[in-house]
Amino acid sequence: MRTLDCISPIDGSVHARRPILSAEAAQDAASRARAAQPDWAARLLSDRIALVRRAVEIIGTQTDRMATELAHQMGRPVRYGGEYGGFKERADYMADIAPEALAPTVIEDSDRFLRKIAREPQGTVLIVAPWNYPYMTAINTLAPALIAGNAVVLKHATQTLLVGEHLAEAFHAAGVPEDVFQNVVLDHDTTSALIASRAFDFVNFTGSVGGGRAIERAAAGTFAAVSTELGGKDPGYVREDADLDAAVDGLMDGALFNSGQCCCGIERIYVHESLFDAFVEKAVSVARGMVLGNPLDPETTLGPMAHVRFAQVVRAQIADAVAAGATAHVPTFKADDGGAYLTPQVLTGVTHDMAVMREESFGPVVGIMPVGGDEEAIALMNDCQFGLTAAIYTRDAAAADRIGARLRTGTVFMNRCDYLDPALCWTGCKDTGRGTGLSMLGYQALTRPKSYHLKKG
Repeated sequence: MRTLDCISPIDGSVHARRPILSAEAAQDAASRARAAQPDWAARLLSDRIALVRRAVEIIGTQTDRMATELAHQMGRPVRYGGEYGGFKERADYMADIAPEALAPTVIEDSDRFLRKIAREPQGTVLIVAPWNYPYMTAINTLAPALIAGNAVVLKHATQTLLVGEHLAEAFHAAGVPEDVFQNVVLDHDTTSALIASRAFDFVNFTGSVGGGRAIERAAAGTFAAVSTELGGKDPGYVREDADLDAAVDGLMDGALFNSGQCCCGIERIYVHESLFDAFVEKAVSVARGMVLGNPLDPETTLGPMAHVRFAQVVRAQIADAVAAGATAHVPTFKADDGGAYLTPQVLTGVTHDMAVMREESFGPVVGIMPVGGDEEAIALMNDCQFGLTAAIYTRDAAAADRIGARLRTGTVFMNRCDYLDPALCWTGCKDTGRGTGLSMLGYQALTRPKSYHLKKG
């Protein structure tokens, strides 16, 4: 029997091993989801909302389990307490807006006609979730999909196998039928085969560009909707009028939290030349102050990267940049083992000819460049294959709005970064993909319009 193994970054041991579903068993799971969906959709909206809220509450009683399992599976320090805050915020908001978001749009209701546009569930939804924020990324689609009346099949990342199980346990305990929400363990070929066979009406994928391309190829010709969020190389820009300390604190947290393994983390920073030296000095101090170590230790502020191979990519980018003339400002930490435990790094003297400023790093490294003003910053921020978020630090909201209008990105932040507001659409452009998550628009993606033109009498 073939299995998938979660290798713990703490010590390289096998933390979890699960058998992979056969093609036949996987098809059966998808068929059971499709068969269960109509009855689920026929339930009162208020009932579906209540069950999702109850599942979230159950997870809330198990946050110690969440934090400890995340440390073992992907290396996030237990001091940060898991992901329940964001998990609950997103689920609650989508539950709150559901009655309005799913209500029909009535064009006419007269003695002659009823004309309206209703929202109907897509049907069966496949969620392919990533390991870096495994609870929050899953709930982004899971909560609104179930609330809207869809059945959901969740395929979680190998690195976070236990998260899918935890979610399924909680939702089933809350009363969501087992066939309506299923957690499955699949390999890539079986996943692609299911998509190609039109086992699902909607596919949500968060992961690599290569993975997104594979999903879209599998779905080609099925006419199933595909929503993708494929990472980023998110920039921060510190204008001349910025609050320097706030900019350093915000952008360096965005660069280093979760060992830099954030889709919307800050990977490159452009600082007005008048503030550049002071910014770099403070940024280096932040990086040098991180405590790299075992994520189960409450003193640790920076855990290992989720897998040795991820850390090696970052090391290679840093080495290549230094060889090309960049300066690395942080000496190697004692806890850096050459494997998953990686020293956080700040680079200057970088250019866009270097991979560290062009390709996704997904690790605790950030390159910082001086700029002469807005025009140069805008050009550099747009010089990227990705477009997920961009952060502008300034005291001038009108300027941030003007700059934001010229950025090819999904979200523009002012004086903050690395945050997902559930009231706003989570989306991207270019190689980041074209998903539409959360907000009122998230419900539009997870449902289809159905028009009624009823002539009376």
